[in-house]
Amino acid sequence: MSGFTTRPELRGTFGAVASTHWLASAAGMGVLERGGNAFDAAVASGFVLQVVEPHLNGPGGDAPIIACPAGAEEPIVICGQGPSPAAATMERMRGLGLDLVPGSGLLPACVPGAFGAWMTLLLNQGTATLREVLEPAIYYAREGYPLVSRIPAAIASVRELFETHWPTSAEVYLPGGKVPETGRLFRNPALAETYERLLKDAESVGGREAQIRRALDHWYRGPVAEAVDRYYREAEVWDVSGRRNRGLLTGQDMAAWQVPVERPVFSDHGAYRVFKCGPWSQGPSFLQAINILQGFDLAKMDPLGPDFVHVVAEAIKLAFADRDCWYGDSAPVPLDALLSAEYAARRRALITDQASHEFRPGSPDGRDPILPPLAAAGTLKEPRVGTGEPTVAREDARGGQDRAGEAVTTAGGTHRGDTCHVDVVDRWGNMVAATPSGGWFQSSPVVPGLGFSLTVRGQMFWLKDGLASSMAPNVRPRTTLTPSFAYRDGKPYLAFGTPGGDQQEQWSLLLFLHHAHQGMNLQEAIDAPAFHTDHAPASFWPRETAYGTLTLENRFPDATVEELRRRGHKVTLGDSWSEGRLSACAREADGETHMVKAAANPRGMQGYAVAR
Repeated sequence: MSGFTTRPELRGTFGAVASTHWLASAAGMGVLERGGNAFDAAVASGFVLQVVEPHLNGPGGDAPIIACPAGAEEPIVICGQGPSPAAATMERMRGLGLDLVPGSGLLPACVPGAFGAWMTLLLNQGTATLREVLEPAIYYAREGYPLVSRIPAAIASVRELFETHWPTSAEVYLPGGKVPETGRLFRNPALAETYERLLKDAESVGGREAQIRRALDHWYRGPVAEAVDRYYREAEVWDVSGRRNRGLLTGQDMAAWQVPVERPVFSDHGAYRVFKCGPWSQGPSFLQAINILQGFDLAKMDPLGPDFVHVVAEAIKLAFADRDCWYGDSAPVPLDALLSAEYAARRRALITDQASHEFRPGSPDGRDPILPPLAAAGTLKEPRVGTGEPTVAREDARGGQDRAGEAVTTAGGTHRGDTCHVDVVDRWGNMVAATPSGGWFQSSPVVPGLGFSLTVRGQMFWLKDGLASSMAPNVRPRTTLTPSFAYRDGKPYLAFGTPGGDQQEQWSLLLFLHHAHQGMNLQEAIDAPAFHTDHAPASFWPRETAYGTLTLENRFPDATVEELRRRGHKVTLGDSWSEGRLSACAREADGETHMVKAAANPRGMQGYAVAR
């Protein structure tokens, strides 16, 4: 690498916030400036992201969080991934003539976990009041925020759907019957009123903690849950199956849920210990990949050369094959075996100098894998708008030319829209990494009176018996959402992550490897040319697999591309700055002195870091 970066790696001592939208980063930094800690700042940033990136996340979505209090021996995981409804059974879905859970509408809704996760973080680790963390989001919802170009593009792509089938969404996102304009202020008064009603109710009781608990009751057992229950029981809504279906989620499902607070899983890698969410997420696949890569001298490899790209891509393929066979919340996961050094060695031995075109899950503890239904890319019907991880456009395999947004190029085309991320570190050493998502307006209709949609994460269940991610009542779908955290030399060091669905773990892995092995600073690691593979089954409807594919930004040298093709990779070249939306915050401590660092992604010209 030349050392050139699109922006500096920010350094300071007071604190830092990095996220996928500058308004969220600024809101979080404002909380730090007013004396709040990293947890308060992350909550405020998270609520702002719900308002200013409604095509990527929302109040009715999901939010896995890794939080590390200063000096903790390990971080904690707050699971903002809500479970399936009690009525969500494979028999129910099959009775509707379905072999995949639809990616849109009401059927794939799970308990919306984001609000509970943020409130749990605020209650247990924060210091700010409910009003202090909600006021920035309420301000932008009430007074307006400037629309980046991808939001009107997303609205335009589903305009007919809204006008024909989802009038509650048209009411919010087609003001005056028109698609809003890029750069103009956009308001969501219904959402502002939802939060203002919640605040009024919460502040009717005394004390900070009592108010937060009252807000949780308002959301999961009060007016919000009642509105969701009424709509999901009574409405019949068009979805990607081509039919109108009612929802399965009830107010009782929401009332019965308690936010899980868990220990993370981890693997050691040189001076680093990397922590991830459990196998209800795809997080352990990152750990499996770094375990496999322990056997390669990555520090001596050119990060733009074919050897590095090849071994990393092949390790990802093996880790993802295990992800899709063994991860989930519907059955016990042999995680100790999957993360063992012995298992990593067996998997590493499968990597040759040629690209694999096979789906190759392993046999941890000698157990034979049960394969999910595998469909090659192009064999299923073309996805329609309002599907999966919100699809705004599809283009040919060369990748589209309009890459202003957070486009994810796949072998089947270009999907725009995914998820958000935020990292925070404060002067005391508290750190947070969170990956909020779900509740995208493209994929589910707005609940009347609330101003937001619900998560469609249930599409990630398989309708096949015997898998750890088979559909079942009251279990978490195996989410793609996966914040990352690392200790270095035994001390809390790095919070990082990215949007991107199945690409999240891949791009996060590249940041970590570039930083840990190739000596890049955080901004260099984010700016470096990136890649991903679509070799594994997609986690989103229609769940196709593109065997042997590899998509690289076109900044890679021609010689690298030619050699990778010679090794059997089906290489697609994307645009120069098209892979990933990473952000990161770090803290280095040496005795009584410390330094905070932050970096954010230039791709899409939206993510930003703030530090001082």
